[in-house]
Amino acid sequence: MGRRRFKGRMVDGIVLLDKPIGLSSNEALQRVKRIYNAAKAGHTGALDPLATGMLPICLGEATKFSQFLLDADKRYEVTAKLGIRTTTSDADGEVVSEREVNVTAEQLAKAVASFEGDTMQVPSMYSALKYKGEPLYKYARQGIEVPREARPITVFEINILSFNGDEVEMEVHCSKGTYIRTIVDDLGELLGCGAFVSQLRRTGVSGYPYERMVTLEQLDKILEDALADEVTPSERLDPLLLPMDTAIAHFEAVNLDETMASYIMHGQPVQLSGVPAEGLVRLTLGEQQQFIGLGEIDEDGLVAPKRLVNLK
Repeated sequence: MGRRRFKGRMVDGIVLLDKPIGLSSNEALQRVKRIYNAAKAGHTGALDPLATGMLPICLGEATKFSQFLLDADKRYEVTAKLGIRTTTSDADGEVVSEREVNVTAEQLAKAVASFEGDTMQVPSMYSALKYKGEPLYKYARQGIEVPREARPITVFEINILSFNGDEVEMEVHCSKGTYIRTIVDDLGELLGCGAFVSQLRRTGVSGYPYERMVTLEQLDKILEDALADEVTPSERLDPLLLPMDTAIAHFEAVNLDETMASYIMHGQPVQLSGVPAEGLVRLTLGEQQQFIGLGEIDEDGLVAPKRLVNLK
């Protein structure tokens, strides 16, 4: 007999999960999906099992806008261990080399500063990027190295928080697609001693508030208490959700009346005054400014539907 398909309820919004160490992003996603009894869920950029911290999880209609969080800037706090290089550039890998650490604070500061700005980065073999349909880490585990193209990244800021002999704590603000493990490995080679990531925590995605993160333990406890109190779990879980349009809050809002919204919802572009000359816009409806989706200014200057939500 085949497995029963999980159905769940229609719930829309974004959970700012504080992912624990040792859990894959997909495992964390499935846990949240079950707790919320959600019919649909997706995460917004994988965190390694070794890493902890902010993992926005989109539920329901919010999954339509998860790409914009994948593309958003990220912030990390990372601890680098100097003197050792590993196969995976983190604590889970096998030791490749061990070298003496003779690094001054001045040398470290100069080396770290060299990573700021626009650069090209070759992704790690232990990344989830795909080659011929398979993630790179699957090849790496078989001892196979495949060609990877360098990709443009931006490190907006990288600051040293502490330096104690062979251990460096740093704070990194970077663009999408930046591999912190690769930065640490490259830093170790630049310093001539090798380095790997011993701890990694993502502290920010886009402009989401750090203090709104919740742990799996907290969610489990809320669910458990609601069931014990004979309260519908959604009454206590759903207030933790951030609105789905927070994923695209950086786009200018365009408010529509009922007539214009009807045209948009039926796939027809509309002409409006006071809209941007180009690009994407966040669409809202009426006095309540109900979010209805994402629009795009077409070549005729009309507001065309790009990605709409199913209004309930």
